[in-house]
Amino acid sequence: MSVFHRILDRIADWRWTGRKVNLRFVAEYRTACFALPIINAILAEDEDGVTYRAALTDWRRAERPPLALYHGDTSFCRIDGPRQWVKDRSFPLGGLILSPGVTAHLDPFEARELQEHMECAIEQAIRQWVADHDLHDLAPVPETFDRRKADRKAKAKIAAWATRGERLRAVPDTDAEGPDHG
Repeated sequence: MSVFHRILDRIADWRWTGRKVNLRFVAEYRTACFALPIINAILAEDEDGVTYRAALTDWRRAERPPLALYHGDTSFCRIDGPRQWVKDRSFPLGGLILSPGVTAHLDPFEARELQEHMECAIEQAIRQWVADHDLHDLAPVPETFDRRKADRKAKAKIAAWATRGERLRAVPDTDAEGPDHG
């Protein structure tokens, strides 16, 4: 596309923010069954759609399809696919580390080692959180929950916290039904 056409397209985007575009895809049936709900979620013009699109930002910057993304306060790590299998072992094709003053591309072995290290640290953090919050003492709850009710409750808790102007900490849950997702 020429520079002139790109400029016109940008002006059109700015001028007609509500314009709709028809998209057409050709895909194998099984791929389409998997992809269509994802595409619909990404295209939704609501908070969920915005969130899904934001989650894909790192994917658009990657040369390879990301297998895993890890974000710290100032550092970032991406493990790149597609995953390669050798007997019963899998390897990413590489990875990327961005940290203050550092940009490093990882080979498949470094990327696999770092991914295993990150997964171990995440597992350790989750188990520590479970122990610190006595989650083993709570009755198990189903993974699914009433999304509308849970969102309303979560937003009310955030609003209550904001009106008090407190530092970031949990607001006590006074609902007899338990946590937001139960």
